[in-house]
Order: sequence, then structure tokens, then C-alpha cells
Amino acid sequence: MTFRVAVVGATGRMGGLVSRLIHESNDFELAAGISSTGELTEMLGADLVVDVSVPAASPRIVEFALEHGLKVLVGTSGWTGERLGALAARVGEDPAAGVIIVPNFSLGSVLAARFAAMAARYFDSIEIVEAHGASKIDSPSGTAIRTAELMASERESGGRGLVAAAHTDQRARGQQVAGIPVHSIRMQGVVAKQEVHFGGEGEVLTLRHETLSPSAYETGILLALRALPAAQGLTVGLDALLGLDVEASHGGEPASPGSR
Repeated sequence: MTFRVAVVGATGRMGGLVSRLIHESNDFELAAGISSTGELTEMLGADLVVDVSVPAASPRIVEFALEHGLKVLVGTSGWTGERLGALAARVGEDPAAGVIIVPNFSLGSVLAARFAAMAARYFDSIEIVEAHGASKIDSPSGTAIRTAELMASERESGGRGLVAAAHTDQRARGQQVAGIPVHSIRMQGVVAKQEVHFGGEGEVLTLRHETLSPSAYETGILLALRALPAAQGLTVGLDALLGLDVEASHGGEPASPGSR
């Protein structure tokens, strides 16, 4: 069976990549390529929707798709825990609805976030430094938010409290996400990079992942897109599609309690 896909944000870099993968596949065809500010009614001839637009537009796009019975794959940043909680409640009202939200389509990035969550139980001093190209609108990145919330959730389930982050009242100390300082760099020449620093007595552990080319996203995009027709409820993160044991990544709950 071939599924017709509408891509919203098709004029952007990620939208172009998604559109190319759809063209090259045997199981999908491009029904519509819509800009982030385009007319959403253009998606109505499709079976599925991929949203790779901008954070400000994404909730409206997802809501429009759900209102018209379309399942949605979201690769747009800005889906915080609060937004996810509202979306989970919305999706829960419709048993046929399906939304997959993927903060990062890179397999290496997903694994790095899981490794960080594992390490978070053992260190009280934790900070994130993430870097993207100068054209990225939002900060912190969705990947950094997801990583911080996974670490906070892991610490909570292990009976650990907030991390020991000193002088967080100073702006230069970064933005607090789930109690963890996140520092964002936006610079020409960068694709995507994230480092999670853990400090302990007499040692420092650094987990680092760098995306060198957008080709790193291709496997994850196709994996998520092929899971979309059967999606039910809200799935957050590529983790669940890879079979990783991620608490609350499937079934309509945010990645961490009370928090994307």
C-alpha cells in the first residue's frame, strides 16, 4: 500500500530532506509540500502529515491534522512537557488519533540521550551544552530539552533530587530545563552537536554526539514515517520505535512528570 504524505515546512532544509525521501521510497508519495505559513487545507488530500515547520506554527498544524482525522509525525522543536501534556489529553479523546513526536531523527543522538539518562542517577552535577547552525530559530534545542527531561525523570525514579547547579540566578549560567542548566550556541558551520557534562568527586564524564551531515537523519525519518500509519495515541521520541526501554515515551505521557 502506498500512503500519500503532506509535508508542512517543505520549503525548509528538513522539509526538503523529508520530501526527497518520500520521492525515493516505494511506500509513500508526496501529496502536498506546504510552507510553514501555507494553507493547511492543502493537506486534506493526504493520508499522513509530516510537520517540520517552526515551533510557533506546529501546535496549529497538529491540531488541524487531528481535526481532520490525519495522523501526524512531528519533527519540529518547541514541544515542551507542558505542550505534550495538553496534546496527550487531546489525543486521548480520540482512539483513532495518532501522533509521533521526534525531537531528533539521528539514531546516535537518541542513544546518547539514553546514555545520559542512565548516567544521571550517579552524578549530581550535570550541565548540557548544545550547538546548532545560526539559522535555527529556537533554543534550547528540542534534543536538549528531551535529554534534560529524560535525565530528570530517571533521577526521580531513582529517588534522586534536583541536580546541584550553582549560581543559576545568573543569565550566563544557561536556561534551566527540568532543573538542569542548558547552554545554547548558534553558529555558522555547525550542523548539530550536544555535550552532556557530569561532574563527580575527582572525575568528569562527558557524553558527546555530533551530526556531521543531514544524512544522519534519514534512517530515523523513514523509521518514524513507516510507524505512523499504525500509530495510536501519543508517542514521544524515536526511542520507543527503536524498542528502547523509555519510561513514558509511549501512551500519551510527557517524558517527565510535570514538565517536552
